Amino acid sequence: MTIEAVQSALPDAGLDVIVTGLSSDAHTWNLVYLELLLEELGCRVTNLGACVPDAVIVRECAARRPDLVVISSLNGHGRQDGVRLMEAFRARGELVTTPVVIGGKLDVTGGSNAARLLEAGFDAVFEDSGGLTPFRTFLRTLSVRTGVPLGAG
Repeated sequence: MTIEAVQSALPDAGLDVIVTGLSSDAHTWNLVYLELLLEELGCRVTNLGACVPDAVIVRECAARRPDLVVISSLNGHGRQDGVRLMEAFRARGELVTTPVVIGGKLDVTGGSNAARLLEAGFDAVFEDSGGLTPFRTFLRTLSVRTGVPLGAG
């Protein structure tokens, strides 16, 4: 069996998701964890990795047109980097309606930043103390809204 035959036999279902870190965040295990979680739920995942410049995230999203962009931050600069990224992201006409979420440690002081990040253009904010249930709920809601099924995960 060839790789091409295996790939063409896979169903074309599930949300197409880009997972990425922000430009100042070098953490990677969180990105791998999210990739595996999303794949368990039947999503097709492109993981851009850590320390990704804003321009690269915007360019990749414009080219791939994902159903969802998931941004993870562990270094505490998620609010600052996320607000800056969303200015560039939402300035692109083809990305205005693309769902984008951010989660993790979003501030070095530990305060809540959800309101500021939502105001910047994120569709949802998942702070590190909230666990996975709110993220899974968001995914199920997005799946219903788009008509793209999720796995049982």
